[in-house]
Amino acid sequence: MNERDLDRQLVERAQRGEKHAFELLVSKYQRKLARLLSRFIRDPAEVEDVAQEAFIKAYRALPSFRNESAFYTWLYRIGINTAKNYLVAMRRRAPTTTEFDSEEAEGFDEGEQLRDINTPESAMLSKEIARTVDNTMEQLPEELRNAIALREIEGLSYEDIAAIMNCPIGTVRSRIFRAREAIAEQLRPLLETGKDKRW
Repeated sequence: MNERDLDRQLVERAQRGEKHAFELLVSKYQRKLARLLSRFIRDPAEVEDVAQEAFIKAYRALPSFRNESAFYTWLYRIGINTAKNYLVAMRRRAPTTTEFDSEEAEGFDEGEQLRDINTPESAMLSKEIARTVDNTMEQLPEELRNAIALREIEGLSYEDIAAIMNCPIGTVRSRIFRAREAIAEQLRPLLETGKDKRW
């Protein structure tokens, strides 16, 4: 049985009133949701509050969940909307710090250049790369920033990102491509790569 089937069973049990089934879903996705929300909200206590609110909203909306998408895709969409509403209520713009470590960097195309962190020079370069990626992501328009974060940091599929962002897969691909190009443009001087290479 795959994850989606397992989630479907838990959702169906929760829809029939089994609170323990929903508690299992909460414990399964609590950390992932908090990690996603921390891309929008810096304060860990606030992240916890918003995550809890998102789970409450999900629980209340559970009767309307139809298994048309994966449960976590549906939950992530609720989480993102809850975070945005929270930030609007607080009259703040979402902070977007995104710190990549060397493991996450391996998810990028041609990430080999970032993998060797055994020397002081490469450790310094890794920090500079992380800072450059972080600064570049802060400058990206929200839809590009969200798309690249969901893909590269959360590791979601294009289909899941399209469901979360409520747009066609082609739009997701375009946003991720544009975000990668913007980041690559800033990384080229650090990595001494030509325009034909992305990273």
